[in-house]
Amino acid sequence: MKMPEIRELTDAELRAKIAEYEKERAGLRFKSATEVLGNPMDLRTARRTVAQLKTVLAERAAKAQKAKVT
Repeated sequence: MKMPEIRELTDAELRAKIAEYEKERAGLRFKSATEVLGNPMDLRTARRTVAQLKTVLAERAAKAQKAKVT
């Protein structure tokens, strides 16, 4: 996913996507330990996407906290 697509998602959708990609990532890690992955970049892509999703959630939380303080 690209960042503009990620930023359009709601918080609930972001959390659902994080869970989805974490599950995919765990499956890929397990699969890579037992056999050769078809595309090893899938593991990196899943890790990067989870990081991007978590970053957007953290940005929103920080923005909400800042608005709450001011």
